[in-house]
This record gives sequence, structure tokens and C-alpha cells, in this order.
Amino acid sequence: MGKKKFFFFDIDGTLAVGTPGDQYIPESTKLALKKLEEEGHFLAIATGRSYAMAKDHMKELGFKNMVSDGGNGITINEELIEIKPLDYDKCVALVDECKEKGFIWAISPDNETRRLAPDNRFYDFTHDIYMDTVVQDGLDPRDFDQIFKVYVACFAPEEEKLETLNDLPWCRFHKEYLFVEPGDKSVGIKAIVDHFGGDYKDVVVFGDEKNDLSMFIDEWTSIAMGNAIDELKEKATYITSDADDDGIYNACKHFGWID
Repeated sequence: MGKKKFFFFDIDGTLAVGTPGDQYIPESTKLALKKLEEEGHFLAIATGRSYAMAKDHMKELGFKNMVSDGGNGITINEELIEIKPLDYDKCVALVDECKEKGFIWAISPDNETRRLAPDNRFYDFTHDIYMDTVVQDGLDPRDFDQIFKVYVACFAPEEEKLETLNDLPWCRFHKEYLFVEPGDKSVGIKAIVDHFGGDYKDVVVFGDEKNDLSMFIDEWTSIAMGNAIDELKEKATYITSDADDDGIYNACKHFGWID
């Protein structure tokens, strides 16, 4: 085999295809992963999801290593190494502004599969079941030492009224609310490679969506799926076929990483 590579895969639209709740990993992708592993390469998933929300998915996908929490969480050989929280003072300032301007908010102050909200408004507005929303009367972010995510329920572009939001990384996956969460997967990738004393030029990343842009950098090989957004394809080292058309397998074969 050639030099050991560090492979990082986004999940939705890259490793897994199909509609939410009915996703699957193509057989060609499973075969490619098996061959890469047999060759001694390092394999991991790279996701924006929190460790608590992603750890079972990681195992279901057959992985032991993961970048989670948008780059701030690192798992190696099924052991959580660390999760870095968001900037505490900036999160508190955002919640204060939400209160002042009447925005609905919630927080994740720990590594659990639920969010805390001060009242029922968050669920009533979003009807979101991505994770449980637990109402805690008198909720105050200052009662916690760390904050991992903040959620603001509003329709775009209402969030433009929140000045403190400009100081934090955030994204919108649902029309009813936005996530304030870490957004640079490359941070976690570099931390894992550093852990093993590896070289960044031996990193290979696969992705398809906007939240993968942060890991498509010049320091390593970036592969965009055929179904990826144009913005990601423009930054890619190589564009493969669609995820459900042997995309990962074809890319690995193209570069000679598998036979």
C-alpha cells in the first residue's frame, strides 16, 4: 500500500443516500470503505451533529472515529477525546438580546440528546422532533458553565435583527429555526491528524453540502460528490459521480487508493 491516508466523510448525501428516515449506504460505498480499511487507512465521519446525537449513527455506519459538533468534537476508536464548547460570553449575549427583542430561544448546555427552553414557545413554534425540547422554568444560561448550541426560532430573514448573532457561527437547516453551532470541520480533522502525528497532505475529505465548505481547503485532497452544490464543486480537488451512483467507490478507484 502507499502512505497511510486519513479519510473523512460527511454523512447525508455523501455516505448515506435516500430520504431522511429511509437512508442507506450504497453497496459500492461499503465495499470501498472495506477495501480502504484493509489497506490500513484511517476512516472517520465528519458531521455537524453533536456527539450525543451522532455516536449511535457512527456505530451504525460501521465507524469508530468521528469529527462531531461541527469540528469541535473528536472521537477516536469509539472514545470521546474532547468537545469544545461555544464562546460562552457571546452565547450569553445572544440569549440576552433574544430576551430583549422577543425572540424564542433554547440552549444545549451539555452533551445530551435534548435542548432546554424557558417555556413551551420553542416547540409550539417549531414542532421540531430532531431532539427533545425540555422546558425548564426560569432557565438562565448563566446557570451553566458551558454552552454547546443555541437555537433561535424565527423565519428568515428575521435573524438579521440580532446583532450578536454576527459574532457566532450559525446555520439554518429548518425554516422555523436556526442553530448556533461550531461550523469548521477542518478544526477537528486537524486535531485528529495531529493526534497521530500525521501530515495534512495525507487527508482526504468527501462532502456535498454547504456545511462541508469549511473542510474543503487547499492543505489536502477534497472530493465533491456529483450531487454536491456548485459552491463546493468549485473548491474541490476532484468531482466524482453522485453518492448513489458509486461516487465514493469511483473516486477511490480514480486515485488508486483501492483496486
